[in-house]
Amino acid sequence: MDFCPVLRSDPANPVPYSEDIKVVFTPRKFMTDDQRFAARRPDVITFETPVLTEDVTLAGPIMANLLVSTTGTDADWVVKLIDIFPPDHEDYQETQDHLRMGNYHMMVRSEVMRGRYRNSFEKPEPFVPERPTEVSFKLQDVYHTFKKGHKIQIQIQSSWFPYIDLNPQTFVKNIFDAKEADFQKQTHKIYSSSSIEYTRMK
Repeated sequence: MDFCPVLRSDPANPVPYSEDIKVVFTPRKFMTDDQRFAARRPDVITFETPVLTEDVTLAGPIMANLLVSTTGTDADWVVKLIDIFPPDHEDYQETQDHLRMGNYHMMVRSEVMRGRYRNSFEKPEPFVPERPTEVSFKLQDVYHTFKKGHKIQIQIQSSWFPYIDLNPQTFVKNIFDAKEADFQKQTHKIYSSSSIEYTRMK
Protein backbone atom coordinates (compact mmCIF):
# COMPACT_ATOMS: atom_id res chain seq x y z
CA MET A 1 0.00 0.00 0.00
CA ASP A 2 1.45 3.36 -1.01
CA PHE A 3 1.86 6.07 1.58
CA CYS A 4 3.20 9.58 1.74
CA PRO A 5 6.35 10.54 3.68
CA VAL A 6 6.24 9.63 7.34
CA LEU A 7 5.54 12.08 10.13
CA ARG A 8 7.73 11.64 13.21
CA SER A 9 6.00 13.15 16.22
CA ASP A 10 7.79 13.94 19.48
CA PRO A 11 5.68 15.16 22.46
CA ALA A 12 8.82 16.84 23.82
CA ASN A 13 9.01 19.03 20.68
CA PRO A 14 5.41 19.69 19.60
CA VAL A 15 4.30 21.84 16.68
CA PRO A 16 3.27 25.22 18.15
CA TYR A 17 -0.06 26.71 17.13
CA SER A 18 1.56 30.06 16.37
CA GLU A 19 5.00 31.35 15.55
CA ASP A 20 4.41 34.02 18.18
CA ILE A 21 5.13 31.53 20.94
CA LYS A 22 6.03 34.31 23.36
CA VAL A 23 2.37 35.20 23.79
CA VAL A 24 0.43 33.44 26.54
CA PHE A 25 -2.98 34.09 25.00
CA THR A 26 -4.48 33.28 21.62
CA PRO A 27 -3.68 36.25 19.32
CA ARG A 28 -6.53 37.82 17.37
CA LYS A 29 -4.82 36.95 14.10
CA PHE A 30 -4.59 33.25 14.94
CA MET A 31 -7.27 32.11 12.49
CA THR A 32 -5.41 33.65 9.53
CA ASP A 33 -1.90 33.29 10.94
CA ASP A 34 1.17 32.68 8.78
CA GLN A 35 1.94 28.93 8.69
CA ARG A 36 5.35 29.06 7.00
CA PHE A 37 7.01 28.11 10.27
CA ALA A 38 4.98 24.88 10.40
CA ALA A 39 5.57 23.96 6.76
CA ARG A 40 9.32 23.95 7.43
CA ARG A 41 9.09 21.41 10.25
CA PRO A 42 9.90 17.70 9.72
CA ASP A 43 6.84 16.69 11.76
CA VAL A 44 4.40 18.46 9.41
CA ILE A 45 3.38 16.87 6.09
CA THR A 46 2.41 19.28 3.33
CA PHE A 47 0.57 18.87 0.03
CA GLU A 48 0.03 21.74 -2.38
CA THR A 49 -1.35 22.51 -5.81
CA PRO A 50 0.58 24.11 -8.65
CA VAL A 51 0.14 27.87 -9.03
CA LEU A 52 -3.53 28.49 -9.77
CA THR A 53 -4.32 29.71 -13.29
CA GLU A 54 -7.76 30.99 -12.25
CA ASP A 55 -9.64 31.93 -9.09
CA VAL A 56 -10.90 28.94 -7.06
CA THR A 57 -13.76 29.47 -4.60
CA LEU A 58 -14.58 26.84 -1.96
CA ALA A 59 -17.92 26.97 -0.15
CA GLY A 60 -19.46 24.79 2.53
CA PRO A 61 -18.09 21.93 4.64
CA ILE A 62 -14.63 20.41 4.33
CA MET A 63 -14.16 16.74 5.19
CA ALA A 64 -10.80 15.21 6.03
CA ASN A 65 -10.85 11.51 5.20
CA LEU A 66 -7.52 10.14 6.36
CA LEU A 67 -6.12 6.65 6.17
CA VAL A 68 -3.33 6.56 8.71
CA SER A 69 -1.18 4.28 10.80
CA THR A 70 1.05 4.84 13.79
CA THR A 71 3.73 2.96 15.67
CA GLY A 72 1.93 3.98 18.88
CA THR A 73 -1.55 3.38 20.24
CA ASP A 74 -2.89 6.95 20.22
CA ALA A 75 -2.35 10.06 18.10
CA ASP A 76 -3.89 13.42 17.28
CA TRP A 77 -4.55 14.42 13.67
CA VAL A 78 -4.53 18.10 12.74
CA VAL A 79 -5.53 19.23 9.24
CA LYS A 80 -5.07 22.83 8.05
CA LEU A 81 -6.20 24.41 4.77
CA ILE A 82 -3.69 27.07 3.66
CA ASP A 83 -3.75 29.88 1.07
CA ILE A 84 -0.20 30.48 -0.21
CA PHE A 85 0.33 34.01 -1.57
CA PRO A 86 2.59 34.66 -4.58
CA PRO A 87 6.26 35.50 -3.84
CA ASP A 88 5.81 39.05 -5.21
CA HIS A 89 2.62 39.87 -3.29
CA GLU A 90 2.72 43.40 -1.84
CA ASP A 91 2.42 44.04 1.89
CA TYR A 92 -0.78 45.50 3.32
CA GLN A 93 -0.91 48.60 5.49
CA GLU A 94 -1.65 46.43 8.53
CA THR A 95 1.07 43.83 7.81
CA GLN A 96 3.24 43.37 10.88
CA ASP A 97 6.77 44.72 10.65
CA HIS A 98 8.38 41.27 10.93
CA LEU A 99 6.21 39.75 8.19
CA ARG A 100 6.08 39.93 4.40
CA MET A 101 3.01 38.97 2.39
CA GLY A 102 5.15 37.47 -0.35
CA ASN A 103 4.77 33.68 0.07
CA TYR A 104 2.52 34.21 3.10
CA HIS A 105 0.90 30.91 4.19
CA MET A 106 -2.52 32.08 5.43
CA MET A 107 -4.51 29.58 7.45
CA VAL A 108 -8.04 29.40 6.07
CA ARG A 109 -9.54 26.55 8.09
CA SER A 110 -8.23 24.01 10.60
CA GLU A 111 -9.41 21.23 12.89
CA VAL A 112 -8.09 18.44 15.09
CA MET A 113 -9.31 14.92 15.84
CA ARG A 114 -7.97 13.11 18.89
CA GLY A 115 -7.54 9.68 17.38
CA ARG A 116 -8.97 7.74 20.30
CA TYR A 117 -12.35 9.33 19.53
CA ARG A 118 -12.33 8.57 15.81
CA ASN A 119 -15.29 6.20 16.07
CA SER A 120 -17.03 7.42 19.22
CA PHE A 121 -16.66 10.24 21.74
CA GLU A 122 -18.25 8.00 24.37
CA LYS A 123 -16.04 4.94 23.82
CA PRO A 124 -12.41 5.89 23.13
CA GLU A 125 -10.25 3.15 21.64
CA PRO A 126 -6.55 2.70 20.94
CA PHE A 127 -4.92 2.27 17.56
CA VAL A 128 -3.39 -1.06 16.66
CA PRO A 129 0.27 -0.24 15.93
CA GLU A 130 1.11 -0.22 12.20
CA ARG A 131 -2.48 -1.03 11.15
CA PRO A 132 -3.95 1.34 8.51
CA THR A 133 -6.98 2.98 10.11
CA GLU A 134 -9.60 5.42 8.87
CA VAL A 135 -9.88 8.76 10.67
CA SER A 136 -12.51 11.13 9.25
CA PHE A 137 -13.62 14.48 10.63
CA LYS A 138 -15.15 17.76 9.51
CA LEU A 139 -13.37 21.09 9.37
CA GLN A 140 -15.34 24.30 9.77
CA ASP A 141 -17.42 25.41 6.80
CA VAL A 142 -15.60 27.68 4.39
CA TYR A 143 -16.34 30.43 1.91
CA HIS A 144 -13.01 31.51 0.53
CA THR A 145 -11.54 32.38 -2.85
CA PHE A 146 -7.99 31.34 -3.65
CA LYS A 147 -6.88 33.93 -6.16
CA LYS A 148 -5.16 33.30 -9.47
CA GLY A 149 -1.42 33.11 -8.84
CA HIS A 150 -1.91 31.64 -5.34
CA LYS A 151 -1.54 27.97 -4.32
CA ILE A 152 -3.69 25.74 -2.11
CA GLN A 153 -1.86 23.79 0.57
CA ILE A 154 -2.88 21.14 3.10
CA GLN A 155 -0.81 20.67 6.25
CA ILE A 156 -1.17 17.56 8.43
CA GLN A 157 0.47 17.27 11.83
CA SER A 158 0.01 15.46 15.16
CA SER A 159 0.46 18.25 17.69
CA TRP A 160 -0.76 21.85 18.03
CA PHE A 161 0.58 23.07 21.33
CA PRO A 162 -0.59 24.70 23.56
CA TYR A 163 -3.84 25.22 21.64
CA ILE A 164 -4.38 21.46 22.00
CA ASP A 165 -2.93 19.66 25.01
CA LEU A 166 -0.20 17.11 24.38
CA ASN A 167 -1.17 13.58 23.42
CA PRO A 168 1.24 11.04 24.99
CA GLN A 169 0.79 8.89 21.85
CA THR A 170 0.42 5.94 24.18
CA PHE A 171 -3.18 5.03 24.94
CA VAL A 172 -4.03 5.69 28.57
CA LYS A 173 -7.49 5.74 30.11
CA ASN A 174 -7.23 9.42 31.01
CA ILE A 175 -4.63 11.62 29.31
CA PHE A 176 -4.64 13.99 32.29
CA ASP A 177 -3.34 11.11 34.41
CA ALA A 178 -0.59 10.18 31.92
CA LYS A 179 2.85 9.68 33.42
CA GLU A 180 6.08 11.01 31.92
CA ALA A 181 6.96 7.55 30.61
CA ASP A 182 3.69 7.45 28.63
CA PHE A 183 4.83 10.33 26.39
CA GLN A 184 6.64 8.59 23.55
CA LYS A 185 8.00 9.53 20.13
CA GLN A 186 6.00 7.81 17.41
CA THR A 187 6.04 7.55 13.64
CA HIS A 188 2.80 8.18 11.73
CA LYS A 189 1.97 7.53 8.09
CA ILE A 190 -0.63 9.22 5.88
CA TYR A 191 -1.63 6.86 3.06
CA SER A 192 -2.18 8.04 -0.48
CA SER A 193 -5.86 7.09 -0.46
CA SER A 194 -6.53 9.87 2.06
CA SER A 195 -8.60 12.75 0.70
CA ILE A 196 -9.91 16.21 1.48
CA GLU A 197 -13.48 16.71 0.25
CA TYR A 198 -14.87 20.17 -0.48
CA THR A 199 -17.34 21.96 -2.73
CA ARG A 200 -15.96 24.24 -5.43
CA MET A 201 -18.18 27.00 -6.72
CA LYS A 202 -18.20 27.64 -10.46
